[in-house]
Amino acid sequence: MADLLRSTAFRWALGIALWSALLALAMFAFVYWQTADYLREELAETLRLEVRAAAADDAAAANRVDTWIAMDPHATHYGGLFGPDGTRRAGNLGAVPEHLARDGDAYRVSATVDLAGRTLQDEIWAAALTLADGRIVVIAHDTDEIDRVKATTLRALGLGLVPTLALSVLGGLLLTSRARRRLAATEAAVAEVMRGDLRRRLPVGDHDDEFDRLTRTVNRMLDEIEHLMGEVRSVGDAVAHDLRTPLTRLRARLERTRSQARSVAEFHEAIDQGLIWIDQTLAMVTAVLRIGEMEDGRRRGAFARVDLGEVAAVAVEFFAPLAEEKDIDLALSVPPGAHVIDGDRDLCFEAVSNLVDNALKFTPPGGRVRAGLQRTDDAVVVTISDTGPGLPPGERTTVFHRFYRSEAARHTPGHGLGLSLVAAIVKLHGAGVTIRDAPGGGCHVALRFPMAQAAEAQADTGRSGHNPAR
Repeated sequence: MADLLRSTAFRWALGIALWSALLALAMFAFVYWQTADYLREELAETLRLEVRAAAADDAAAANRVDTWIAMDPHATHYGGLFGPDGTRRAGNLGAVPEHLARDGDAYRVSATVDLAGRTLQDEIWAAALTLADGRIVVIAHDTDEIDRVKATTLRALGLGLVPTLALSVLGGLLLTSRARRRLAATEAAVAEVMRGDLRRRLPVGDHDDEFDRLTRTVNRMLDEIEHLMGEVRSVGDAVAHDLRTPLTRLRARLERTRSQARSVAEFHEAIDQGLIWIDQTLAMVTAVLRIGEMEDGRRRGAFARVDLGEVAAVAVEFFAPLAEEKDIDLALSVPPGAHVIDGDRDLCFEAVSNLVDNALKFTPPGGRVRAGLQRTDDAVVVTISDTGPGLPPGERTTVFHRFYRSEAARHTPGHGLGLSLVAAIVKLHGAGVTIRDAPGGGCHVALRFPMAQAAEAQADTGRSGHNPAR
């Protein structure tokens, strides 16, 4: 019972009941006001007509007053005919009521009445007119009838309020019971998620109401959390595996050198090899840290205007010797004009360089690698295409995951972080990256950066959950 009283469903039901009670009170007050006003107006109109009829004929005024009194067997009709000096000439009123206007309209006043040989002070409704000879005619009615009707109306309305309130509470509980069941199901699902079952999702109804939309949003958030947790686990496993290999080799080499080296040169050779393995390990750790830094958005403070045409030219020039050494035709095509975006020049260079390096790495001797720029109404697109083995459609999204290496990359140097770094840079800039087959075979990679005036809004969208591989 205590849990029910503290529940949201009970508070909602109580709120609905109170609101219903307020509406009922407002309606009842209106009914009461209209009823009382109607009765008063009916009585006032009767008194106005009677007093005018009595004043219409001076000679018959006394007879008219007596007729009015005799019409009611319940002694609720009062009247009187008074001389100019206030002396009663006819009727059962002891005197002209004080403060009663003599304009023929009806007013509630206090008066002295004679009933069954007794003189009483009572509240009455009365109308008065002055005759031509100075006499005063008064026609009146008891207020008890109106008061009884008002009291009966109030009692009926009050008694009706009790079942109204009870039915409102019951209706509120019934209306909120469904919401309570949905909340209970949601609470159970969230509890399972908290216990570690990240595959669990909140139940979604079929009505597409606010609750359903909120549930879908939470489920999308859980999808992202599950994805991120999976990446964290895979990154941890990959880091542990990739660190263990060079460290194991380094330890074995040092142990072997310590026991077998016979000259300073052999020691120097072991140290040099160990430094190479340590540098590879540090490079991998640095890449992971840089990806995390960019995904956190901390590098956006250094954004400035960057010409991607210049960045692409520098990257192609940097890799030209390697392309010549491997007998690969490396060329760049940039249309005239500026290709300006808001971004970090070093990161943009790193993204383009990684793609050119990958293209050269997987293109066989005698092949071609083409870098190019295209400008649309709202974006600058950097493209890198090669004549290598290409990438199967099923791997065109997963290659951007950390430490993922495709089948074609199994026997090439690297840790599987290059394209992850590209994805992080793209996301930081609010850009997008796509991979498809090149026209002549191989891969065609396109980086689509928003132009300078639209870069800020696009970057905000990217930070809110943009997937750069799509």
